[in-house]
Amino acid sequence: MNPNGTAAISVRGLTKHYDDVEAVRGIDFDVAPGEVFGFLGPNGAGKSTTISMLCTLTAPTAGTARIHGCDVVTQGSAVRRNIGVVFQDSTIDRYLTGEQNLRFQASLYGMSKQEGARRIKDLLDLVGLWERRSSLTDTYSGGMKRRLEIARGLLHSPRVLFLDEPTVGLDPQTRKAIWNYLRELREAEDITVFMTTHYMEEAEHCDRIAIMDHGVVIALDTPAALKAGVGEDRIRIHTGDSETVVAALRKRFGIEAEVHDDVVTFSVPDGEVFIPQLFADGGLPIDSVHMARPSLDDVFIKRTGFSLRDAEPPGRPAGDARLRAMGRR
Repeated sequence: MNPNGTAAISVRGLTKHYDDVEAVRGIDFDVAPGEVFGFLGPNGAGKSTTISMLCTLTAPTAGTARIHGCDVVTQGSAVRRNIGVVFQDSTIDRYLTGEQNLRFQASLYGMSKQEGARRIKDLLDLVGLWERRSSLTDTYSGGMKRRLEIARGLLHSPRVLFLDEPTVGLDPQTRKAIWNYLRELREAEDITVFMTTHYMEEAEHCDRIAIMDHGVVIALDTPAALKAGVGEDRIRIHTGDSETVVAALRKRFGIEAEVHDDVVTFSVPDGEVFIPQLFADGGLPIDSVHMARPSLDDVFIKRTGFSLRDAEPPGRPAGDARLRAMGRR
């Protein structure tokens, strides 16, 4: 929150029903100004429905949501002036150049030619597309198109930028590049970023994460705190004599381990401290040791009983039709 106590986004009891389907079930959270806040969860969890309500595209069934103090229902015009949106599906005109796409958007915002030209130059420089400004966007790579869409979302200097699955369909290297640009943009534009994702590695870039499942927020904290809440590191010992290792673990440390194909697996509160103890007396037939910190998927498993990957339906993420439709208007 900023000094006067106003959150960038404030949500209380936000609910959305579609006939008998409870898409969002009374969620609460605040997002501080300048924060990168993520919604992590499988498709169908309610992420896109939530972002649709926050962007004034869908009216809540119940509850309230405010963007910098403006109510999304009663002050929709003020909310829209304060936000930028990057949609899950591409909505740029592929028959226009990158610069022409932004000029068209500037005219929709009522920006003067001088103001628009200055802002377009600044943003295309910022996302590394100034040298390609005169190329048709049909010739752009997927990553370039996404960067152009981010620039378009920032054109009117919004206070909050919404990103709905911003890197879906992009390869890991391009995803990483997009996040490098987003970090630079946050500093340069002094904005709050609210994003939805089902990529766990992408959620690691957020200051805080709300994990959502079946329309409710089941956990909310920093990535580090969420993973620490799982409690233990996972140790895997590769050995040619699993019986001896398992017996030693039980006798020396009181640990009951599992064995699969001569790989001994168990959990301890602090793996970095435990591993030196494991070798202190020597004599154990250990070929190698691997330690894994808890992941966000471990957090999801602990909270729901199943993996986030297992929760994903096959095929391309469905997203929210309202968000895609708005981008084509």
